[in-house]
Amino acid sequence: MKTFRKILCSIVSCFFTMLTVYAQQIEIEGKVTDGVMPLYGVSILNKRTTQGTTTDSSGKFKIRASIGATLLISYVGFRPKEVQIVNQSLVVIQLEPNVLEEVVVVGFGTQSKRRLTDNIVTIQGKQLQEIPTPSVFNSLTSKATGVQIRRMNGKVEGGLNVRIRGQSSLGAGNQPLYVIDGMPLINDNESTNGSPLNPLLTLNQNEIESIDILKDASSAAIYGARGANGVVLISTKKGKSGAMQYDLNFSSGISSPSHTRKWLNAKEYVTLFLEAGRNSSWSSEAFVKNRFDRYANHTDWENGAVDTDWQGMALQRGNTRNFDFSAKGGTKHTQYFFSTNFNNTQGIVVGNAMERLGGRLRVNHKVKNKFALGASLSYSRVGIYRVANDGSFLTPLQAVAQAPISPAFDASGEPFRNTVYANFLLEKKYARNKTTIRRIIANVIGAYELGNGLAFNSNFGLDTYAQATDAFRGKKTPFMATNGRAYASSVTTESYNWANYLEFKKHDDIHSFTGVLGMEYNEKNRRFISVTGIEFPEEGFHNVSSAAKITKGDGAIRKNSFLSYFTRLNYSYKNKLLVKASFRRDGASRFGKQHRFGNFASLSAGWVLSEESFFNFWKELSFLKVRGSYGLLGNANIGDFRFLNLYTANSYNKLPGIESSQAGNKHLKWESSRQLDIGLEFGLFENDLSGSIVYYDKRTDGLLFAKALPYSSGESKIYENIGGLKSSGLEFELTGKLLDSKDWYWSISANAAQNKNQFTSLPNDNADQIKGQNILRVNQPVNSFYLIEYAGVDPANGDALYYTNNLINGKRSKAVTNDVSKAQRVVTGNPNPLWIGGLTSNVRYKNVDLSCTIGGEWGAKIYNGGGRYQSANADWFDNQTHDQLNRWQKPGDQTKVPQPRLGDANGTANSTRWLESGDFIRLRNVIVGYNFSRRFTQKIHLSKLRLYMSALNLWTLTNYSGYDPEARYDGSLQSRGTAFYSAPAPTTIAFGVQVKF
Repeated sequence: MKTFRKILCSIVSCFFTMLTVYAQQIEIEGKVTDGVMPLYGVSILNKRTTQGTTTDSSGKFKIRASIGATLLISYVGFRPKEVQIVNQSLVVIQLEPNVLEEVVVVGFGTQSKRRLTDNIVTIQGKQLQEIPTPSVFNSLTSKATGVQIRRMNGKVEGGLNVRIRGQSSLGAGNQPLYVIDGMPLINDNESTNGSPLNPLLTLNQNEIESIDILKDASSAAIYGARGANGVVLISTKKGKSGAMQYDLNFSSGISSPSHTRKWLNAKEYVTLFLEAGRNSSWSSEAFVKNRFDRYANHTDWENGAVDTDWQGMALQRGNTRNFDFSAKGGTKHTQYFFSTNFNNTQGIVVGNAMERLGGRLRVNHKVKNKFALGASLSYSRVGIYRVANDGSFLTPLQAVAQAPISPAFDASGEPFRNTVYANFLLEKKYARNKTTIRRIIANVIGAYELGNGLAFNSNFGLDTYAQATDAFRGKKTPFMATNGRAYASSVTTESYNWANYLEFKKHDDIHSFTGVLGMEYNEKNRRFISVTGIEFPEEGFHNVSSAAKITKGDGAIRKNSFLSYFTRLNYSYKNKLLVKASFRRDGASRFGKQHRFGNFASLSAGWVLSEESFFNFWKELSFLKVRGSYGLLGNANIGDFRFLNLYTANSYNKLPGIESSQAGNKHLKWESSRQLDIGLEFGLFENDLSGSIVYYDKRTDGLLFAKALPYSSGESKIYENIGGLKSSGLEFELTGKLLDSKDWYWSISANAAQNKNQFTSLPNDNADQIKGQNILRVNQPVNSFYLIEYAGVDPANGDALYYTNNLINGKRSKAVTNDVSKAQRVVTGNPNPLWIGGLTSNVRYKNVDLSCTIGGEWGAKIYNGGGRYQSANADWFDNQTHDQLNRWQKPGDQTKVPQPRLGDANGTANSTRWLESGDFIRLRNVIVGYNFSRRFTQKIHLSKLRLYMSALNLWTLTNYSGYDPEARYDGSLQSRGTAFYSAPAPTTIAFGVQVKF
């Protein structure tokens, strides 16, 4: 009885205590952010009462708690935080990201970074915003470890080269597979003027939530035959439950060439070339003067009557304007996101400009608790005014070859015609070349939860890429033999993708299983047509329909398809022992029946050592994981119908006929890539300092080569799988939070990657293959430079000298000769960088923030192909770089510039004279912003107001004498490390405003 009374008294006492505590509670209002954006769905728990709530779409919450109580704040991907209540006013809580719990997109699913056994680099969309460039991937440069992103040159539409861990192929392409919201993107270069065009210009970076780059076999194996060059997964933004939120971003800026070169002025030009005429073996000073009269349009060139800055005529001050608007919101069951964007960019190359307009709509709806539907639709239209490729005399930058004594315009105001080479201003005035791209990307996604951790997913996607080109050259343009010529082409490519897969998840305190099993079908149809016409009545008639004569028509229809089956299984034991296996079977119409299907598999494992008790002795160590993977991937980018014997229609004596156009090879198969990846990931001081060290080895077999055939066979070549390529390297990544206080925040992220590649085998018993200034040789890097070595100038007579490099007793002789024919070519450099790296710093002081990214490349050589004309000691009448004034003039002169001798080719042979180091460090972007206080924005009924200044390519440190260490020739030698009148990257400074309401 006494025991019962004690129990009853205790219950009553507890009851009254609880009433007292509850009576002392008040309603606390708060808001949770990531420092910039509000966070939706954050868990708020009162530790004393265990009562809880979550934040709404504005990041706000209300909870009852007493003064002095502690709130526990937790959110996926962020560090948990405890906050003590000191008063009833609004509590603003900022959460810090927890990189180890970050969710990573892995292809047909997601996974936490802690459990990842793959090598994946993730770039959040907010890291790409505010950078003044129309290309998404220009914003990524130097931010992703082991990923080299280089725009071909400074043209607004410049082709994009993305290399993930270096080069994996020679004849089957090296671009990665791009996938947006599960839909593989069309990424074909459909340029018609010889200069590659970036088809991904249609993407808007402000619509991107994140970009995940799959670098190793374990991560990319789920994409099998198309994963050898890596996979880039793009996730777009989506709506969230809550009141509608509007975002507006506007920026405007100016651009200028990041670097210009110093050329001879009129006086220096006249002096140098008169001297060259006197020294010439066949010319004379009188011959030079006669040419000067013609080039100067009979003006007083002796007294500098004309001194034209042709570089200033070719390059201009550009500008850029960018506008983005989006709205998102929704209910518990339906969320939506809508955005529209506009970009107008005037390039730094005269006549080069771009305009883009687009929009995106994405809706997610939960029909029932177990059934969800999603749909997205985007449209973009890009108009590009193009100029000729770098190898054409009509491209603006080749104007630097013109003599400064030549006027740009004659007395009538027309572009002057008697220049050394064709005057590009005639092309600018009387020609046009416009390319218009229209793109629609649509997705419909369905997911049904079957129960017991099993779900069925279906994703149907469509990518329609339509490109039209309209080009016209009037009768007054250079080299025009008729009354004008017009060209029009249209190419439309439609890609359908349908993926269906089962997803399985099962977790308990010890074991965790996730798996995927599915199939995917992809079909791509391409249709191309073009027509050419000549003879136009007037300059104002530009369309082909106005041509008096149609001279040519062309057309082609192409189709390919992939049928794939795939599976992936992940297992985790106590969240510390990790295993993953992937398998994909791909079938492709690009191969014959014998080799139509291929199998691609990978296996990876990881061990979180920091979870083991024997690591407790190191208290500063918060995370340590070792992982490794091995797998087989494929490359199917060989083009369509390569395995078939093809025929084409032709005419002979105006009669129709058929002729062979391709020798088929029914044994043609995939290029296969075997990849090993071993990594160590670590975190120190509660992950305030984290990083990774990775070694990889990638070997590609069955390289696609065009093997030469005897002409008696009727064909010049046949495609075969012969050759091997090896790439290996190291990757380092380090991220640290240096300051984190009420007023100050500073974090730094650095990455560096080494890549070495070399051929392991080549066709024809490993025979060398020489292509221009490059060579393919076993145990040498891809497209190594193969040149005679320049040895300087003979101080006695001004002759250019070369090393003979003859083999004597197994060693190369370093004897010199002035006879080019006696000098042997040798491997002299690598066009691919040995190291690439980047460093990003983010600093915030109160409402002011500063972020910047620095990047660089080391170990690559650049061959300045234009040097033979523009730095050639006045060999012909091309204007010369200013350093050519330091030429040999008298016996005893010590210089690297030979005696100027007009037309005598003294030192102008292709040689290492124009081979330079491509090392550079570049300040890629800088962003300075100011966020107005919450008190101020509330007064004007806004949730955010931000002003910012953003700069691109602000500074470059390099010893390279050319325009830009990243610019390359955009013609047929584009992948071989050659620069040739290639425009520099633009330096852009923009000012912008962001508004949220």
